[in-house]
Amino acid sequence: MLIHGCRRNTPVLALLGLLALSTTNVAAQNSASSAGGGHPSLSEIVDKMTERNAERAKALEHYQGRREYQLDYKGFPADMHAEMVVTVRYDAPATEGFTVVSQSGPKWMVNRVLKRILETEEESIQGENRERVQITSENYNFTLLESQDAGGGCPYVLGVEPKVATKFLFRGRIWVDAKDFAVCRIEAEPAKNPSFWIKKTAIHHSFLKVGDFWLPAENKSISNIRLNGRATLTIKYDDYEVQAAPALQASDILPANSF
Repeated sequence: MLIHGCRRNTPVLALLGLLALSTTNVAAQNSASSAGGGHPSLSEIVDKMTERNAERAKALEHYQGRREYQLDYKGFPADMHAEMVVTVRYDAPATEGFTVVSQSGPKWMVNRVLKRILETEEESIQGENRERVQITSENYNFTLLESQDAGGGCPYVLGVEPKVATKFLFRGRIWVDAKDFAVCRIEAEPAKNPSFWIKKTAIHHSFLKVGDFWLPAENKSISNIRLNGRATLTIKYDDYEVQAAPALQASDILPANSF
């Protein structure tokens, strides 16, 4: 991804193609044979995940929070660092607004990279794009990699492979909570290399539960850049305040052993 007049900064600018992954909404649907040992099958896991995600999406009316964006580049021609803190406000069904609280670092990194992240995120939840970034059977194929006894953490590990490789999707693994059937962790790589300048990218995304909802906690993308550079984008989310429709009914949540 080239920007005229900034040739020496091109490796870091190439990260822009990854940024839509930060706003991926979590749901899934697929079919498979039943797993042994009393665990739910793949189809049961993803069907329930789809159902529960739709319920949470319908119930979430508003939230606001704080985000800290950090971009570090190490390599040719020099090491660079930029930061930006923003407040975010979401209103259902698809309105998201940002207010920049502070920023530091090279202006070109802030304006042409970090602020472009915000633009990409707003774009990703609009119209048809919102459906295209969902982890659903419309966009992905799924495999059950691991199913453990329910306890702490997220016992169901699913492999995800995009049906069509686009810059908005990824391939890798997701971890699914056994009580709420929500994705609580993603380890992946982009389905499509967003730039010639990027050799490989590892994406690490974690979620936390706020009331009835699972919201992003931290997103880290580490990219190996041609010319032996490395760029790390870290987004930290906190200070959530959530406003919802009537609380999700506990009776709607099936325990893992109820299948």
